[in-house]
Amino acid sequence: CISTLQPEVMADESFLGQVKRIILGAPIPSHLAHHERLSRVTGLAVLSSDPLSSVAYATEEILRVLAVGGVAALTLVTPIGAVIAAMLAVVAFSYRQTIHAYPGGGGAYIVAKENLGRAPALIAAASLLIDYVLTVSVSIAAGVAAITSALPHWSLNPLSVCLGFVAILMLGNLRGVRESGRMFAAPTYVFIGSILLMIAVGAWRYFTGTLAPITPSGPPLPPGTTLLPVFVLLTAVSNGCTALTGVEAVSNGVPAFRPPESRNAAQTLVAMAVVAITIFIGITLLAAAYHVVSTDSETVVSQIARATFGGRGWAYYVVQAATMAILVLAANTAYADFPRLASILARDRFLPRQFMNQGDRLAF
Repeated sequence: CISTLQPEVMADESFLGQVKRIILGAPIPSHLAHHERLSRVTGLAVLSSDPLSSVAYATEEILRVLAVGGVAALTLVTPIGAVIAAMLAVVAFSYRQTIHAYPGGGGAYIVAKENLGRAPALIAAASLLIDYVLTVSVSIAAGVAAITSALPHWSLNPLSVCLGFVAILMLGNLRGVRESGRMFAAPTYVFIGSILLMIAVGAWRYFTGTLAPITPSGPPLPPGTTLLPVFVLLTAVSNGCTALTGVEAVSNGVPAFRPPESRNAAQTLVAMAVVAITIFIGITLLAAAYHVVSTDSETVVSQIARATFGGRGWAYYVVQAATMAILVLAANTAYADFPRLASILARDRFLPRQFMNQGDRLAF
């Protein structure tokens, strides 16, 4: 068939092939797949960016609900945060057991299929696939909100910025797992370092008596009460459970780690849980200490960083840039795990078999 094509058609195909190689890189032989595996350092960046980033806005979601009860109700953010932190620890411990019991990956789908049957397994799989899609939209939108909080006088088009970030993530993942790991590792660790620094400085201000509550930018809240309806409290807990988003990503991606896969994945999961809980508790305690009120014009992390570092200085912009980067890169969890879970479902004949295919760069 190829010999019957016109010369100009073959030339076009050759040109398109060259463009593809420039953009995506040369094909990687299948026998070199082990070289594309993730180490614990890159695995924490690629598969843990979603749960690590979720804690950046989980406290804000709690405060958004508690605001209906006035200023007094905002003090409930601390006990609610403690409950969610405990749940995060339990969920992470459970997934650590899953990693060792089911080293082939698949997470909730595999566990449900082996123990509960086909219908619960497909419900879990469908929920995860939908969640991965929503993770892209929510994380990138939250990342753009961090930009607009830091640069309120810039006339940015949020939709255009969001689409630009989606294109960057798509290109990074099409170039392969290891390429995306290198690309996304630095922002993850800058975020961890900058947020921990902010928490440390805020704690120092609190214990030295130099921490002053933030004056709300909007209309002041009424004094309110802590006697909120149970439904409101449960809604606040539910919103704050965004901090648990993405914990399953490591257990879904066990085969992506270097040997021994289970041990490396389990250690990565533990590191992720410790860092995520520390950051979540730190942000929640600082939000309570500063009497932060959730607003549409500025994120909670932005308010805390501005108050902690004494204005919009270089440290403030580092925190905001790192928060933006980790929120955007959290969408990479979906790019890493959606195809892997889809390949497992295709193997079990619940999705088209084409989802089992790996591309030139050995990514599903």
